[in-house]
Amino acid sequence: MSLQIVSIIVLLAVFVIGTVRPVNLGALALIATFGVGMLLVGEDFDTAVSGFPIDVFVLLFGVTYLFGIATVNGTVEWLVNSAARLVRQNRTAIPWVLFALAAIPTTAGAAGPAGVALLAPIALRMAEKHRINARLAGLMVVHGSNAGNFSPLNPLGVIVNGTVERNNLDVDPAWPWLGNFAFSVVLGVATFLIFGGRELIREGRSARTAKVLSGVSTAGTTAPAPGAPALAPDSSSGGDAASPPPVPPDGGTDAPVAPAPPSAVTLAATLVAIVGVGVGALGFGLAIGVLAVTAAVALHLLFPANSKGAMAKVSWNTVLLICGVVTYVALMQRMGTVKMIGESVAGISAPLLAALLLCFIAGLTSAFASSIGVLGAMIPLAVPFLLSGDIAVTGMIIALAISATAVDATPFSSIGALTVASAPESEREGLYRGLILWGFSMVLVAPLATWLIFVVI
Repeated sequence: MSLQIVSIIVLLAVFVIGTVRPVNLGALALIATFGVGMLLVGEDFDTAVSGFPIDVFVLLFGVTYLFGIATVNGTVEWLVNSAARLVRQNRTAIPWVLFALAAIPTTAGAAGPAGVALLAPIALRMAEKHRINARLAGLMVVHGSNAGNFSPLNPLGVIVNGTVERNNLDVDPAWPWLGNFAFSVVLGVATFLIFGGRELIREGRSARTAKVLSGVSTAGTTAPAPGAPALAPDSSSGGDAASPPPVPPDGGTDAPVAPAPPSAVTLAATLVAIVGVGVGALGFGLAIGVLAVTAAVALHLLFPANSKGAMAKVSWNTVLLICGVVTYVALMQRMGTVKMIGESVAGISAPLLAALLLCFIAGLTSAFASSIGVLGAMIPLAVPFLLSGDIAVTGMIIALAISATAVDATPFSSIGALTVASAPESEREGLYRGLILWGFSMVLVAPLATWLIFVVI
């Protein structure tokens, strides 16, 4: 049995053990990296850990630290309330506003993680406040961000178009972007319908109907004659339905306590820090993780009393999970596991079948590794049979591009990891499981759907 096959079996074992036993997957993956890399492959320690994604670690730590401070000092609560006023408290519109806000930066040229890092913490707390499913809010941010991928201004678009050009393939740069944008909108619609959007629509209709009926009832009510006694609520029916429920004397110990409103100085400083991080990352291409750590430390130094508990908001379990799994996948790439599978598939004599399998490999690999790296490897593998004329070149490039990025909802990608890490503690476990199921369903759905739509049809 080859070492490449052994590495795949070990990865499967890590996931099985991490699923049936309460052990962090990242810790298991690190042990697997040391076992396979150092004992079987013969790597030294430095080489074995060379795949540790220090950039992802700094990104996750910095963003969750910064927004941890913004949460405990009340700035996030202020932002959520302000955003709710902008959409007039329309719960049905909120998911689509999140989708659009996430799509704008990536379409304009920002890297996906930068926009998601700034939007996800606010989006998920907004969802919590307005009783919107956290999976719906998180996935709308993810798919909205993905919608801007492959724009001619986006780094993914630049790299894919450059790879296509270097391999002498004739593809209009606009088509991968438009095809991906349309597919992302379809995924947004599916997300909305599956994760509570229909209930939001029904509740909105009921609220509008009740408002209309209330207006009619008020218009048709005869005012009591002067001096007539006021009618007391019918105690048998539980009192006036419009009156708020009684509040326990202790204020309700199970209810979450909102942070106190921030002072003007604290609010202004925190907003300046967040906007500065956004401008530096989106406008100047600076590393958002480094910017976020710098901003968070500066705020903590300036306002130590208002920053207590911020470090506890950092999702260390998520950081370990992502970094451990990515480290092991990097070992598999050094071993040539992905290249071996790709070359085996590319040698299949049936072009349509080879195209489908390459899309599946792109999706599965990208669920754990860099989408840019996966596309940089998969497109050249597809070149031989694309040049044969048996496969539509533009359609195949679009299918590969979408297959490699629709899976970014998995918590093992930077975007998915940021989304999970940004969730409130009470929502984090459910969101993690939801993104696992949705992301890995995309490993099957996205390649098959894009192959049928863009390659076969």
